[in-house]
Amino acid sequence: MLGDTSSRDTAGGGRPGRRALVLVENLSVPFDRRVWQECTTLRDAGWEVHVICPRGTKRDTEPETVIDGVRIHRYPLRAATGGPAGYLREYGSALWHTVRLARKVGPVDVVHACNPPDLLFLPALWMKRRGARFVFDQHDLVPELYLSRFGRGEDLLYRAVCALERMTYRAADVVLATNESYRDVAVRRGGRRPQDVFVVRSAPDVERFHPVPPEPELKRGKPHLLCYLGVMGPQDGVDYALRALAKLRDEVGRTDWHAVFVGAGDTFDAMVELSRRLGLAEQVQFTGRVPDADLVRYLSTADVCLSPDPHNPLNDVSTMNKVLEYMVMGRPIVSFDLKEARVSAGDAALYASANDESEFAKLIALLLDDPGKRALMGGIGQERIGGPLSWRNSQASLLAAYDAACRGRAPVSAGGPYRAGRRPRR
Repeated sequence: MLGDTSSRDTAGGGRPGRRALVLVENLSVPFDRRVWQECTTLRDAGWEVHVICPRGTKRDTEPETVIDGVRIHRYPLRAATGGPAGYLREYGSALWHTVRLARKVGPVDVVHACNPPDLLFLPALWMKRRGARFVFDQHDLVPELYLSRFGRGEDLLYRAVCALERMTYRAADVVLATNESYRDVAVRRGGRRPQDVFVVRSAPDVERFHPVPPEPELKRGKPHLLCYLGVMGPQDGVDYALRALAKLRDEVGRTDWHAVFVGAGDTFDAMVELSRRLGLAEQVQFTGRVPDADLVRYLSTADVCLSPDPHNPLNDVSTMNKVLEYMVMGRPIVSFDLKEARVSAGDAALYASANDESEFAKLIALLLDDPGKRALMGGIGQERIGGPLSWRNSQASLLAAYDAACRGRAPVSAGGPYRAGRRPRR
């Protein structure tokens, strides 16, 4: 669990003077929970940790702050709109700000770059030339993300993102993979040696996520509450969930439920409109992003949680954070049948055939009618999070990766190779 000091001064060079710089473009920190857990794990192992990331809109808005001993440097970033040109503007701005702030941070032993996009190897290479080691933290398979999100096929842009992924793999000293499927890609497609790829699974923070007494008023007068938690993007399947709920009403004849969708994203407004068109506006509530305390209230009250990510090249091999968060809260799950969903949830979920909304609806109904099965599945999920999927296991793998990256290298404070370069401006 976070804050556990049992792994201090063991791996990852828990020696004085080590400095790590974590680069993130996709989310702000500490809102990015995986990155924040990694940062606090490194801090507890004796590292001085800096983060460069975008500013948030409603939270994480300070340009610079220190939280729990981690120094965070944030830059303004406008999310891409208008197709490829919009992404070029976004990524160009992010890279410029990243290099600017990296110069401010100064010498580091490790630069730890988290994708997407697969462009952060460019500032990482600049820092490698000054003595840093490069840890590539692969959060997403960007070629599969491109295919799944845009539906353009293997066009010129697809070939470009494949090339960027290859260059990132080639530049990295070690690779962090979120699951065994991603590890296989790094070895098979990326040409990395197996001993240089470390599986660091995402896991819920059990200090932040734990059940509280249910609040029946959240069910809006219905016997049951259904809950979706997560990002709402083109590949996340919120539209599948809404169509499945319409079928739950129309084909299965069930109206004894209220559903709450927690989260935001590119398709949020479109999903609210789809809910209205399907006649679900009175039974489906969209909250947007909510504070952790409210999220825990909804999950503690939910009877069934929804993981409607459709089968596509990305989702089949990706670990969904929402599934893990449902599990730590002891909630039963309905999911489409995806390879890594089964690896994560096991018997804590029921699995509908790929993208079959009618079967998804029937499995929801099955669980609503069986409170004993719901309790059994919820208990299985909590046991898995406390055992093979616990963050303790990932902490050990993260620190082992850092130890491998830094083996035989003096820290920067001891006159390591980075110090030989020009002294940074403070």
